[in-house]
Order: sequence, then structure tokens, then C-alpha cells
Amino acid sequence: MTPVTEIEPAYRWIIIVATALMLAISMGMMVNGISSFFIPLHDEFGWQRGDVSLINFSGLIGLAVGGIFMGRLADRTSTRRVCMIGVIVLGLCLVAAGQADAVWQFYVLFFIAGFLGAGALFAPLIANVGAWFKSSVGLALGIASAGQALGQGAVPFGTAVLISEIGWRGALTTMGFITLGVLIPLAMLIRKSPAQLAASAAGGPAEDDESPVPLPTNTVVIWLSSAVIFCCICMSVPLMHLVPLIQDRGFPLEDAGSVILLMMIVAIFGRIVFGKIADMVGALRAYWIASCWQTVLVFFFMQIESLTSFYVFVVIYGFGYAGVMTTLLVSTSVLTPLSRRASALGIVTLFGWLGHAIGGYQGGYFFDLTGNYTLTYANAAIAGIINLVIVGSLYTTINRRKKVALALAE
Repeated sequence: MTPVTEIEPAYRWIIIVATALMLAISMGMMVNGISSFFIPLHDEFGWQRGDVSLINFSGLIGLAVGGIFMGRLADRTSTRRVCMIGVIVLGLCLVAAGQADAVWQFYVLFFIAGFLGAGALFAPLIANVGAWFKSSVGLALGIASAGQALGQGAVPFGTAVLISEIGWRGALTTMGFITLGVLIPLAMLIRKSPAQLAASAAGGPAEDDESPVPLPTNTVVIWLSSAVIFCCICMSVPLMHLVPLIQDRGFPLEDAGSVILLMMIVAIFGRIVFGKIADMVGALRAYWIASCWQTVLVFFFMQIESLTSFYVFVVIYGFGYAGVMTTLLVSTSVLTPLSRRASALGIVTLFGWLGHAIGGYQGGYFFDLTGNYTLTYANAAIAGIINLVIVGSLYTTINRRKKVALALAE
């Protein structure tokens, strides 16, 4: 065993910390960071919530498509190099958005920020974490995705404070410079795992292409993609529309931002715990449990009137909902062969971000149509039920085929 082999595995913890922090800032801004800007943009330009929701939609569509292209580019070149491109593009787009005056300018800038910015970060960074860990993959991905949970709470809260102090333009510009100043040094820490370096030295990977489950890999990817689009429609509604919902109850932006911050702080622990649960009971079972938790509770947001009740409820909701993304990533990892795992992750997360985009937009659309969020949150619950049915069917099919295979072997 060479000294490099002894030293490199310990570096995986630096990889996780750097990944978690990079996901916190980048995904915190792209997934639901725009939630703090709904009312400020309406007050200045008169844009309806459907119009503002399309800003988030554009960014997530860019992220969904960009994840596939940038993920493949990272496999062929360097994860560090691709991440550096993503950081620079994302930071510059946010700075430019601070100067925008037309809604179409936001659409274009956030699409680019998603495609070349966040799209160059999420899939490559997650795939890189998986390459560093041979055991306890669920726990590792749970810790990495916990950074995203932190960002999805801290960024809306932080931008809410910035908007109150320096306005929405100053808040976007500041977020752009924070992205450049913090993420560029973190991107320099990203490197290939010893296994990837060994494979490159040997002329490329020689992995078994056989599926780890009794279903073709393409079938598994289609099944997971079908489930996650509905799962993320459900998930995205509170992420995008909880802040304006609380404001509609008569509470200031800072209080609304603090509620979602609390939810995402709890989500940090939820993602880590559900990552461990996935290692213990199986990834699909853990994914179904987290999805059920989210689906059962999501509509109860509409029944809450007091700020204290919001604080209490998001602690309960946030812990379970948080496990969805972690267990999805673990499910994709354990149900697909290593040689196809990166592309499978890119495709499945594409549909996840598409679901986020649809859910966020329909929330604003139905609010503009009805004047309240009742239909928005009801639609989220329905989408969650569809996800549960699809995941349950996949789990049942895999187990049935395993039993048939065992019976034939005997």
C-alpha cells in the first residue's frame, strides 16, 4: 500500500465539507432563494407571483438540463475545472440580475445561472462524493446534501435581511460577490478520488455493467424519474411559497425568512439521519418513508395562522421532508451499476429539478388565479400521493423479481 493510498481516504472529509458548503450557497440561491423576492419585485414592478415564479422555473430548468451536460463534461475532464466554471458563471449572473429591469432579463440570467452555473456544481459534486466513499454511502450523501438544506434556509433568511437593509438589487449583487468570494477557494479543494486516479492511470474504468437489481438499468431510471417529478412538485411548494404565505398572514419578511431558516436547520439533521436510515433499512424503503412524511403533512401549512405555530410545525415537517433528497440520491446509487451511475444520477435529478420548477410555478399560477394558496398546497399533496404509488410499485416489483430469481436458482 502506497503512502498516497493511506493519506487520500482521509481527504474525503474535506471533500464532504467543501461540497456541503458549495451546495449551501449555490443551491440555496437556485432552489428557493428567489422566495424572498416575490413581494419586493411585485412592489417595484407590479409583477404577479406567477411571473416571479417563472424566474425560479427558468433557473431550475437550466439546472436540470445543465446537470446532464456538465456532469458528462466533469467525467471527461475535471470536476474541479467544471465546478470553477459553475461558480464564476453563477456569481456573475447574480450580480447582473441585480441590475435587471425587465422580467425576461431575470428569466435569461437565471437559466444561464442554472445551466452553466448550478448545473456544473450539483451533479458533479454529488458524483464526486460517491466516488470517495465505498461504504456508508447514505451517510456520506446525507452529510453532503445537509449543506444544501442549510443553504435553502440560510439564503432566503439572509436575502430577506439584505433586502430590508439595502434593497433587492443590493441583495442580489451581494449574493453574487459572496458566491465568487467563497466558492472559488472551495472549488480549489475538489479533487478526484484515489479510485478515479487509478482508473485513469489504467486507461479508464473497467466496471461491471450488470444491474444490481433484477430490472434493466433504463427501467429503473425511468421509474425513479417518474416518481421524483411528482415528489419534487410536492416538495417545492413550501420551499417557494412558505415565505409569501407567512407574509400573507400579516408577518414581516424577516419573520417569514426565519421560519424557513428553522425548517432547513432541522432538515440538516433530517438528511443525515435519513442517510443512515437508508444504510440500515434500504434506500427505497427510506425514500418511501420520507416521501410519506412530506405528503401527509404538506397541506397542514394552510391551517396555520400564528407565527409560533409555524415555528413548531416546520420542526416536525422539516425533519421528515429533508430525507427525500438524500434517499433519492442513495436509491439511484444502489439501484444502478457503477459504470452508469453518473449518467443515471443526471437523468433522475433532471426530472427532480423539473418537478421543482413545475411545483414552484404552479404555486404562483394558482395563487394569481384564486387569490390564495389552497389549491397550490392541495395540488402538492396530490402529487405526493402519486409519488408514493410509483415508489411503492417499484419496491414491490424489485422484491417480487428477486423472489422469482431465488426460486429459479433453487
